Amino acid sequence: MALPDYLQETAKDYAKQLTAATSVPIDTSKFVGRDFVAREDPLQTQAINLATQGIGSFQPFLQSAQAAITQAGQDTGQVRQDVSGLGQFMGAGAGTGAGSIADFQSPYQQAVIDESLRQFDRSREGGLQQIADRAFQFGAFGGGRQGALEGQFMADTALGRAGLEAQLRQQGFADAAARRANAFTQQQNLATQRANLAAQQAGLAQNQFALSNFQRAGQASDIANLGQLGAFRQGLDQSLLQADAQAAQTGAFEPFQRLQQYGSGLSQLSGFGAQAPLPAAAPSPFSTALSTALGIGGLFGKFRN
Repeated sequence: MALPDYLQETAKDYAKQLTAATSVPIDTSKFVGRDFVAREDPLQTQAINLATQGIGSFQPFLQSAQAAITQAGQDTGQVRQDVSGLGQFMGAGAGTGAGSIADFQSPYQQAVIDESLRQFDRSREGGLQQIADRAFQFGAFGGGRQGALEGQFMADTALGRAGLEAQLRQQGFADAAARRANAFTQQQNLATQRANLAAQQAGLAQNQFALSNFQRAGQASDIANLGQLGAFRQGLDQSLLQADAQAAQTGAFEPFQRLQQYGSGLSQLSGFGAQAPLPAAAPSPFSTALSTALGIGGLFGKFRN
């Protein structure tokens, strides 16, 4: 069956366009390749840099916390020694052991007492001499009256001497007791201060640990937020690139789709029957080209007949 005369020129034009279209390779680089893959978003880059720079950034807090814990341990050990030192003041009283009142007495106390008693004795000898002088003046030297006065004088001064020694020893005891009480208070205050310092160091360690956790949590949150925002913007960029690629792909295969429609209409006009329709779903460029080629090939086969 020959092609009608009125379609001869149309068929030649169709063949000419088909030859021209198929003689030029399709430049797939216009819609396929790395240029159509969205690049890393600046926010994603910032998140990566932040994650990289933040590696180990919490270490100073941990080191500070460790140092505080070490210091707290040392202070606690010293507090134990201080508290142990307080034990020497417990129940020692007027004994002679460490922490006793005797341990705080002046090493010169006995020398002071001895010197005071020597001066007292010299003064008492002067009093006896006065009694003897007066007895001599009244012609009673060596008599019973002189003996009675000297006896009474010695008895009185003996009480005074004992009282002086007791007073000196009591004063020494009071001074030693005051020094002992002061030493106890100082030791107690030192233990309290070191205990407070140990507690402060322990609190500092806890704060440093908390800062470390807070710093890591905050950094992780920043990285996650930046990553999510970057991924969102990257997705938008990818959508735009895909739209551009789809438009370029459609433009590249448009001549073949047009020729397919051209050939299908020509085939129907010639009476050779309709060409196979394109798939209902959106065809790929390659399936469209293949379908077009098959349809055109069938038409030319009819032309040859």
